[in-house]
Amino acid sequence: MKSTRLIIILAIAATILSIPFFAMQLGAEGVDWDIRDFIIMGILLFSTGLAIEFALSRLRTMKSRIIACALILFGLFLIWAELAVGIFGTPFAGS
Repeated sequence: MKSTRLIIILAIAATILSIPFFAMQLGAEGVDWDIRDFIIMGILLFSTGLAIEFALSRLRTMKSRIIACALILFGLFLIWAELAVGIFGTPFAGS
């Protein structure tokens, strides 16, 4: 069960990462990623997936699992937004 769930989580992360790749192949306006973008987003997505798998395997109650997964996803979205548009103004901002 755990290995199946891990494979599903990693497949979802890979599928999400393939969206900008195929958009670039089809010539979509506004999608201009280079190899660094794919590496950084891959690290973010796969580490988020692994953190969710860790939380689901270690936490026992449904409430704690939901809270942990929500916090992990919130962290992913904050980092993603900072890298994309620089909402906090750190040196890592993409703008």
